[in-house]
Amino acid sequence: MLWSVIIPVKTTQAAKTRLELPGTDRPQLALAIALDTIAAAASAETVGEVLVVTSDADVQAGVDQIDGAAWISDPGMGLNGAARAGLERATHDARVAMLGDLPALRPTDLDRALLSASAEERSFVPDAEETGTIFVAWRTPATFEPHFGSGSADKHAEAGHVRLPVPATSTLRRDVDTVEHLDAAYELGVGPRTAALLNAARARSVA
Repeated sequence: MLWSVIIPVKTTQAAKTRLELPGTDRPQLALAIALDTIAAAASAETVGEVLVVTSDADVQAGVDQIDGAAWISDPGMGLNGAARAGLERATHDARVAMLGDLPALRPTDLDRALLSASAEERSFVPDAEETGTIFVAWRTPATFEPHFGSGSADKHAEAGHVRLPVPATSTLRRDVDTVEHLDAAYELGVGPRTAALLNAARARSVA
C-alpha cells in the first residue's frame, strides 16, 4: 500500500516564533526544518507522493528540488484547512496529514508507522509530549477532518482515530517548537539542511 502524505507548511516568516536561536535566522531555520521533513517523507518506501500545502515561495522552490514531492497553494484557512485541501487533492486512497517540523525524521520510522496505519481505518500518532498530533491517517477515502492544534491528540482519539503504537523514542514523534525540542532532535540526528545551519551557529559561538 502506498500513501499520499500531506504536509501543510506556514510561511517561514510566521513559522517557529518560539524558536529564537542565537546565531541563526529563524525563517531560514524554519525553511530548513520543513525541507528536511519533506525530503525524509518523500524517501520513505511506503510513500507514493508528498503534497506540500504552502504559500511560501522559498518552501515552494525547495519542494521543486525534492523528488517525489510537489506543492499546492495554501487556501488560507489555517492549519486544518490546509491539511484538508491537500488531502482532497491526493492521488492515493490511503492518505495522511503530517506536521512539517520533524527535522530528525528517518524514513524507516515513517514506514513503520504507516505499516501500522494500514491496519486501521483511521489512526493518529501523538507528539513526544502526548498532547499534540504528529500525523492523522485515513486508510481509505473519507470525509477528512483533522484536528491539529491545542489538545489535538485527545480530539483525534475522541473522533475515533486509533492511536498507533509508535514508541516515544521514534524520530517521527519529535516535532520542534522550542529550543529544547530542537536540542532533542539534534541528538537524534537532524537532516542535512538543519544540521548545516545548527553546526554553523555552534561554530560561530565558539569562535
